Parts: sequence; structure tokens; C-alpha cells
Amino acid sequence: MTKIFYLLFLLLICCTKESDKVTAVSSLDTAGISVEDTAKVVEPSYIAPEIEEQITKNDFDILLPTRYRDWEERNSADDLTEKWIDLYEKDGKYFLGKADYKIVRGFDECSGDSTKTIQSKNKTLILLENDNLKLGEIQSVKFVKNKIWPTEKMSFRFNDVDYSLRAEGKVLSSERVHTDHGIEIFQNVDDYRLYISANEGPENLFLNQKSFNDTFVELLFIGDIDRDGKLDFIFGANRDYEEERVLLYLSSDEEGKIMKKVSEIAVQFDC
Repeated sequence: MTKIFYLLFLLLICCTKESDKVTAVSSLDTAGISVEDTAKVVEPSYIAPEIEEQITKNDFDILLPTRYRDWEERNSADDLTEKWIDLYEKDGKYFLGKADYKIVRGFDECSGDSTKTIQSKNKTLILLENDNLKLGEIQSVKFVKNKIWPTEKMSFRFNDVDYSLRAEGKVLSSERVHTDHGIEIFQNVDDYRLYISANEGPENLFLNQKSFNDTFVELLFIGDIDRDGKLDFIFGANRDYEEERVLLYLSSDEEGKIMKKVSEIAVQFDC
């Protein structure tokens, strides 16, 4: 009889432990998060501050004439072929031509990675994987200032259309810095927003950056890359001083939109 009570007591303890385990799993399921899914939920909250709020897929790829590190047995420089298009500057004018380059092997002592460097024979701004573009000289708009700080505007006229760029943002601090163009005022900005309008019509928000680390948005090119009679833009938008990031915007036929981001590239050179 004593043995029977002892066996019943052990059985009761085991059932209680199993019940506790089921309850714990049920609590996670109710929250919509399993143990396996926890990493997936945490990851976006880590990378979100470093990227734009809207992540869009490239319509086509672009490359810069710079050094690329090997990563997981591949290198971005290997994507470049002679079919790519070179947007380059010569004597103050801009042209589209076939990519003319060589790739040089190297080593990054800072990161310990093997590298490949794209060395263009032209004064290349960007390389484009888009063979639909017509080769030859393209129209461009000259500009004196390449930064648009919060509260500032930049206006220009192209093919009888008046364009305006306007910036918003929170200025945290300002300082005088020495540049290749002399002494300039550099501002530390958060929540930067850049808008565009045409002929005093509705504004389009096309660039939004939450923060910068000793960097800022720079205007690199204004012109008609796709030859549709409307302006296209190229911006440098490094989020960190150890990054080179370029955004390409082409004019848009979509109703209510002046242009759209068609491609982006970000090259890291941190240690």
C-alpha cells in the first residue's frame, strides 16, 4: 500500500512539471513570438536607425569607382562588365559612355580583407547597369552650393520648369570648418528631410535621414540622365564617416511624383 501511494505521489509531481512547461509555451504563442522568432523581432530595431525608413529595391544596380572588400567569397566589383554605362565628367560637361576600367587586387590592412578596386579611365561619377540609356553628352545643371541645410532652399530652371529643393531638420550644433573651398559652416543635424517641387506645385518628400555621424547630404549631380526632358539627381548621403553612400533619383511619370529613387549603393570602409 505504501508503494502505491509513493508511485501516485511521483506521478502527481511529473504531471505538475509538464503542466508548467505547457503553460510557458502557451504564453509565448499568445504573444505571437516563439523562441525561434525572437531574433527576427530584435534585428530590425537594431538596424533601423542606420537606414532610411523606406527600403526600396534597386531598379538597376550602380557602382562607384572605389575599393570593395571581399565578402563571403564574392566581391561587388565582379558585377561590373563592359556592358555597364559610365556617367563621367569631362571639361565641365557630362557624358554617358561604355565603362572603360580595370580592376586591381589589393588588401585592406585595417580590416584584414582582400579587396578589388575599380579604376576607371574617365572621371567617373557612377557606373550604371542600365543599357537602355543613350550614350553621348547629357544636359546638366551647374550649381555652386552642394549642401542644403535645414530652412534653406535651392531653385533652378530646366526646360521651362522651375524646380525647388527645400530642407527641414533639427540643428543640434554648428561649427566653422576648413574645406577645399575655404571656410564653411558645418551643422550637426537630426531628422533631415529634403523636399522637391516643380512650378510651385505640391512638394514631394524624397529623402529622409534620421541622423548623421560627422557627415551630411551632398548634391553631386543635376541633369537629364534618361533624356526625357526632366531633371534627375544624384546625392551623396553618407550616414557615417566610414561609409560612402550614393543615391540615384530619376524623373517619374507617376501622377503626383516628380522623381523616384531608382538605385542606391553604400560602401563601408570601417575597421
